[in-house]
Amino acid sequence: MDAKPRHRAWFESLHDPSERYGLDEVVYTARDGGLLQVVHDMGELRKTSGDGWKRLFEERAHKNEWPYGSGVWGKKEWVCPEIDNENVVSMYEGHSNLFWAERYGRELGIEDLWIKQCGNSHTGSFKDLGMTVLVSMVKEMIARGKQIPAVACASTGDTSAALSAYAAAAGIPAIVFLPRGKISVAQLIQPVANGAMVFALDTDFDGCMEIVKQVAEKDGIYLANSMNSLRIEGQKTVGIEIIQQFDWEVPDWFVIPGGNLGNVSALAKGIDLLLELGMISRKPRIVCAQAEAANPLYLSYQRDFRVFEPIAARPTLASAIQIGNPVSYEKAVEALRRYDGIVEQATEAELAEACAHADRTGLFNCPHTGVALAATKKLAERGTIRKGDRVVVISTAHGLKFVDFKVRYHSMTLDDIAPELPNPPIELEARYQTVRDEMWRQIERRFPNGRAR
Repeated sequence: MDAKPRHRAWFESLHDPSERYGLDEVVYTARDGGLLQVVHDMGELRKTSGDGWKRLFEERAHKNEWPYGSGVWGKKEWVCPEIDNENVVSMYEGHSNLFWAERYGRELGIEDLWIKQCGNSHTGSFKDLGMTVLVSMVKEMIARGKQIPAVACASTGDTSAALSAYAAAAGIPAIVFLPRGKISVAQLIQPVANGAMVFALDTDFDGCMEIVKQVAEKDGIYLANSMNSLRIEGQKTVGIEIIQQFDWEVPDWFVIPGGNLGNVSALAKGIDLLLELGMISRKPRIVCAQAEAANPLYLSYQRDFRVFEPIAARPTLASAIQIGNPVSYEKAVEALRRYDGIVEQATEAELAEACAHADRTGLFNCPHTGVALAATKKLAERGTIRKGDRVVVISTAHGLKFVDFKVRYHSMTLDDIAPELPNPPIELEARYQTVRDEMWRQIERRFPNGRAR
């Protein structure tokens, strides 16, 4: 067992700092109905210098001492310090690579464009960063004698995959509620394969969310959606990790897709810590990108966040962010205000073409990343993002989870979209001369003057 940790954290109301709960309490909202946040004992954290934290994080990174080799648990004191190491459930998540999108950035007019490949993770999405924390706390709570029969989430795919994998590793029952027929086959099979109880409901994500809140309230099932602030503690490490990968230099822009909006607030929360502990001295700007078909934050931004109205999200290729009533709206707005934020949107055609364009330069992005890339392109064309700015687009999931979308794009069968860069297989008879003639035609068409087109 670990010695009793000196670092502490607790749940706290967003509006009343005197309302506090232990992280091992089953509580999701404050007395006023608002969300909770996890607050750390900053006085204790400040006892270590900023340089001291940098040295510690560098020493732990990619090592095998359990559990500190994880990109999340290497920052345990900043995340969830009171969990015993033997109850940590980790797949050594985090440490995903930064892809220098040199060619793609040049084509967009951005000299210093990077893609944070969060999809290069155990279940193929950034949701692993938060789920390792939540499931670890559940395991800790069970070890302390709490009765938790199962953990459940509503999901449009990635959350269910992460919950199912981490719960399976911990030996904890998992339940997922999915909107029937609205997620990719790859996303559906992940929780099925990991042994979760999968309920495909005749509703959208918001309807699934209502069901999971009811089973949490009435049946004692532990809630694993991002309204549970434990998830945010893991997800906040992505911004910290990116800045660490740049040798503690802060990029000018972060661009991140937003649906339920926990990721936006998490990104800002991690950067807040770096600022408060003196590890960085300036703020980046944050862009939240939404699909036009599911854009309640964008609509609110257009009115300076004075009014928020949930919407009925329409179908979108970016299915994981097809959310019309995001639970983390308030946190996201506060984060965007702190970081001089922008909200941009992308149409279905724009996100599809952004994915195809990026893929032609060596990437293989999910449609949600396509939303962020399309927003980046728009801001660069307007001059908001300048040519010399360092820009990091956070890619939230691996493209292999959305091969059906890519197949339909290249086979030109996407509804209402005429692809600009389709590349279907070329079917020929197996005869050398025929193959040779077509090969040279394609090389000359695609690489005029020896350059890719």
